[in-house]
Formats: sequence, C-alpha cells, structure tokens
Amino acid sequence: MQDESRNTIIFLVCAFALFVLYNFFVLEPASKRRQVEVAHAAAVAQAQGPAASVTGPGVPLKVPPVVTRQSALAASPRLPIATPSLKGSVSLKGARIDDLFLTQYRETVDKNSPPVELLRPEGAQHDWFAEFGWTGANVAGLPTADTVWTVAQGSTLAPGSPVVLTYNNGQGLTFTRKVEVDDKFMFTVTDTVANATAAPIVLAPYGSIQRQGLPASANSSIVHEGAVGATGLEKPTLTLLKYKEWAKNGGGPELPSKGGWVGITDKYWLSALIPNQGERVTGQFRDTKAGGLDVFDANVVGQPRTVAPGQQTTETTHFFAGAKVVPLLADYENRLGIPRFTDAVDWGHFWFLTRPIFSFLLYLYQHVGSVGISILLLTVVVRAIFFPLANKSYESMSKMKKVQPLVEEMRKKYKDDPAKQQQEMLALYQREKVNPLAGCLPILLQIPVFYSLYKVLTVTIEMRHAPFLGWIQDLSARDPTTVWNLFGLIPWSPAHLPMIGGILDTSLHIGVMPLIYGLTMWLSTSMNPPAPDPAQQKIFQLMPIIFTFIMAPFAVGLLIYWTWSNVLTTLQQYVIMRRFKVDNPIDRIIGRVTGRPSTAG
Repeated sequence: MQDESRNTIIFLVCAFALFVLYNFFVLEPASKRRQVEVAHAAAVAQAQGPAASVTGPGVPLKVPPVVTRQSALAASPRLPIATPSLKGSVSLKGARIDDLFLTQYRETVDKNSPPVELLRPEGAQHDWFAEFGWTGANVAGLPTADTVWTVAQGSTLAPGSPVVLTYNNGQGLTFTRKVEVDDKFMFTVTDTVANATAAPIVLAPYGSIQRQGLPASANSSIVHEGAVGATGLEKPTLTLLKYKEWAKNGGGPELPSKGGWVGITDKYWLSALIPNQGERVTGQFRDTKAGGLDVFDANVVGQPRTVAPGQQTTETTHFFAGAKVVPLLADYENRLGIPRFTDAVDWGHFWFLTRPIFSFLLYLYQHVGSVGISILLLTVVVRAIFFPLANKSYESMSKMKKVQPLVEEMRKKYKDDPAKQQQEMLALYQREKVNPLAGCLPILLQIPVFYSLYKVLTVTIEMRHAPFLGWIQDLSARDPTTVWNLFGLIPWSPAHLPMIGGILDTSLHIGVMPLIYGLTMWLSTSMNPPAPDPAQQKIFQLMPIIFTFIMAPFAVGLLIYWTWSNVLTTLQQYVIMRRFKVDNPIDRIIGRVTGRPSTAG
C-alpha cells in the first residue's frame, strides 16, 4: 500500500509537471511562431495595399489601404470623447466609435507607460471598432461606412453630455444618431430613421464590432480570447469561440436570441454589443478572409420593421468598451438586465471554485488594501479548511516515519517472500494505526484550489499590475528578477545574449520568489517519510529543484500562495512530529546551528 500511494503521488506530480512543461516548451513557442506569422502577414498585406473591413451584415467588403493610426484618424472629422475612464473620439465618417484609450490602465507597470489602447480606426493595422446602422433589401440611400454625418448637438462626448449626429439621404429618409456615455465603459447609441417618402420602407437595425488580424496573444491555452456572448430565446447560453477556431471555421451559426449580447474579448478587455433585452434579435460571429488577414466580426441584427410614410422608428443599443472589472460587469448585469455579463471573464471549468475564490480575495482586498496580503490571508483560510484532514494525514506520515526502521527490517528479513513481507507490513500499519494513503488526500484536494487561484490571478484585471513588496509590482506576472543578472545587480538583461538569451529569459528565468518557493518545498517534502525505493528517493529529492524551474514563469502571486502554504504545512508537520518525537530536518538544522543534539526521536 505504501508503494502504491507513493506511485500515485509520483504519477500526479509527473503528470502535472508534463502538462506545465508542454505548455511552456510547446504551446508558448508555437504562440510566438504564430505572432511572427501574423506580423509577416500584416507586412505582406501592407505591401500589397488592401486591408479588408465589413461594413455591415450582408454588405460587400471594401478594401482601404493600411496606414498609420494617426493617418487613419485624420481621414475623418471627429468629435472627442472625454470621460474619467476613457479618451478618444467618434468618427463622423460612418459615425463609428473607433478611437478609444482606457485612461485608468497602462500598458506596463512603468508610471510613464501609455494608457491601454482598446479601439483603433479602420485602415490602421489591427483596427478594432464598432459601427451601427440599418439594413434593408430594397431601401436606397442607407448610410454606409463612407457617409459623413453632421453634428446636430454637442462638441465633446462626455458623461451627461451626449452628441447627436444626423444624415439626410436626399431621398426622403433622415437618420439621427444620439450617442451617450457614462463615467465607466458603457455607451448608449440611439438610432432613429424618419420616413418622409410616399411609400413604406422595411428596415432592420444592426450593430457590428470588427477586428482585423489575429492578436499576438490569440493562442493562449490558459485564457479565452476571441468571440464571446450570451444568447438564447429561453435560457441564455454562453458562446466562446477562440480566434483560431473562429478563423478556421469562418465563424459560427446564427444565434437567435431575446436580448443577450455578443462581443470580442481579450484577456482583460472587452467590446460588446447589448441590444434591447426585450427584443428578438439574431447574433452571429463571422470571419472574412481578405488582404491576407482575418476580419473578425461580432454582429447583432434586429427584426425587420415597417416604417410608414410620415412615421419613424427608433432602436437603442448599448455598447460596452473597456476593462472586465467584475463588480462593474455585475452592476451592468443587474441594472440593465444583461444575462451572464460577468461570464465575459473566463472563469474556466472550475468556475464553481474560481468565482468564490475571486469574490473572497476581492473582499479581503477591500478590507486590507493589498492583494498580496489578501493572498496570504486566503492561504491561511484554505489551510484552515483542510486542517483537520491534513492533521490526520501528517499524524499518519509522522507515525510512518517513526516506524520506518521497522519497515526496513521487514524488507530485508522477507526480501525473498513478497507476500509475507506485505502481510507483516500491513500488520505493522494496523498495530501502529498508520494509513499510508492518508498523505495523498491533502495533495489531491488542493490541486483544484491551486488551479483555480492560478486562473483567478491570470484572468481577473483586479490582479493586473497589483503591487506587493519591494521588487514585486505585478502579482499577475512572473517574478521580474533573474539569477542571470544577479537579481538586477548587473545592469543587463539575459535576453540580450546571443543564441541562449531567449532560453535564459523564458524557460530558465529564475527569480527571487521561485528560489524561496523551492527552498520551502524542499523543507516541506523533507518532513515526509523517505520513499522505500532508492530511485523514488532520488526523484523526490530532485522535485524541489525541478519545480523551482517549472513554477518560475508562473504569476508571482501564485508563488506567494504556494510558498506561504509550504511554510504553514511545514509548521504544522513540525508540531506534529515534535509531539510524536520523530526526527525532522528543522530540529537537525537547529541542532547544527546551536551545537545541541536534536530532542526528537
């Protein structure tokens, strides 16, 4: 039984290690190769001239040249956007929302880093914008992407200061667009069309979010990036379509829905169309190949409506463009009745763990003001929950370590009679009340918690750029220090070294926190009974070193959790081993430092 339990642990550890190694040595290089391919495709497209865009559901492609962002902005008259959270502009050509920066978030932790860019105008490389309008099979003079609208009200779009745009097609139809914005990330677009012709017209409203080209992070195996939405006539169903699958299949089927929403998401950022929640609409994700690139389109089309002569019709659509702040998404979800809007955050398969863990972390952060301290407190709570089970496990392991000399004697005495050896060992375990399998349960139960915390630290923007102590300025990123430049004492980066620089900076990047983690893992595992097989002993001795390298690229917040958990585990084991008078490495270390023999054993 002891061998089986150790083999089980070895299998689980090795399986997890292989998964992590595969991620960093196979998936990550593949992602980087894809980034190079995307950059090459963009360069080819720019050299050839065309870059495609979709101008609405069912409307043919138009192919403008690729230009700089500044040139793309200058191609249209604009109205500025100025809110506490956003800055940018609305394009009067096409009346699009296509120029947006998130002023409260920066690209890096550097205080001089520029704000995060979310939307960029058509014609610029990797454009990303939203447009709204009307579609009709036999209606002439509908506004297009080239239509220049007239400003009827307002000079700057700001909270409490909407702008109103108009367009008269000269054929009896007048279009009015009122754009409003709150102090966060929600726009409200109200479209009205007045029919002054002598005949009724049939129109359907639409909204479209378009993004050109595959983003550099599109192949992430941890975080969902791509199409996202919640649609359905009865119960809203979440749709997740990664960029790679989106591009391969050309999109997806039509999604009939009553209300709901569709959008395009990155790890932390979201643009989403939210139609009137009481109306029947059809959502769809499409991909169009043009100019050597993919044009991704998330759109929603309303039901056709007849506008009689002398009458008008109005459609109101909300457009979210900003950071996926969970409390804010929840507020919009409740206030506007948007179904499953907080699921824009990729909670993963263990959502029943990740969501409560995030909520508890957020609660702690609101009270202590530090995400790092919140992680430490969370670790204490997790350890407290597992304490009774872990206590029994460590008691059993301490007893196993205490009877280890007797076990070794039996192995030698009955080495030629395995059946007798197993029988005597079982009798010994029963006599001493030892359960060799007890040590597996705490490890198995903590794996989902470990993964869930990793997910929370990876996908929630509340963890992004969250500082802790000293050199740790972003708990969602890896430890920025590295042993290869003596943790910053040498003013150069190993990434600059020829040939091996990339390996040292990625796969072999070892910082201060990974080394502390490795030390605590060694101390924790050294408290366990030695494996009976010499080969297994060597494996367990190497595990702290191996996992130091495996864990080094992970979020430093996760390393803080696991390191602190190792410390608490070691203290718990030490108290139990002292109680059972079992020899342990801490007493040996204290004995060497003080020159006194260990009191245990």
